[in-house]
Amino acid sequence: MEHFFEYGQKETDWLKNRDKKLSAVIEQVGPIYRKIIPDLFAALVHSIVGQQISTKAQETVWQRFRQTCQDLSPHGILSMEDEELQSIGISFRKVNYIKRAAEKIENGEFDIDALRDMDDAEVARQLSSLDGIGLWSAEMLMLFSMQRPNILSFDDLAIQRGLRMVYRHRKIDRRMFERYRRRYTPYGSVASLYLWAVAGGAIEGLTDPATKPTNKRRKPSSTTAKGKDNRQSKK
Repeated sequence: MEHFFEYGQKETDWLKNRDKKLSAVIEQVGPIYRKIIPDLFAALVHSIVGQQISTKAQETVWQRFRQTCQDLSPHGILSMEDEELQSIGISFRKVNYIKRAAEKIENGEFDIDALRDMDDAEVARQLSSLDGIGLWSAEMLMLFSMQRPNILSFDDLAIQRGLRMVYRHRKIDRRMFERYRRRYTPYGSVASLYLWAVAGGAIEGLTDPATKPTNKRRKPSSTTAKGKDNRQSKK
């Protein structure tokens, strides 16, 4: 059974009343159905898998993972060989992070279910004690598993891109970001869904001001590398 992030007219009406530009986005995009993973351990693994890769690549690896791992629990993960996990596209480093987290949960050193009774700041602090888990991963778990209502991640490149596109900024610094966070509170998570949608191209013709226009008369340098957003537009 698929589960989706739950929100409704109360949240969208509140955001629309707070911000005219976001209101226009909400009207154009309409309802967003974003899948969530209610099981905290599965969501934690999903978050680790998604570090530093595109959303599309994350979902491809995740589907392979679900097909390969019949028991997506700490015990089930620990029963798998590292090589088996690496064979489906999970790096050695990420396999180590997943296994270390599974060990701590399995032996009782880390109580993952206790996170549900903590506030956002404490959830982030506790999760950051695990190897390989930083603030971004903790925020993604709070949004896409715990359905916390006010998650807006500064470390998510697609969120920053969405903000640039909606508000026509060339750069989003921390001070500017916090202004938007305050504006969206207490429904930052729903704002995130729409910013991710914008960053993913949901509104035709809306460009990113940070992207420099291409000069067609200039021959590209052979040393120029294509950039890749490694953060999700869960995005």
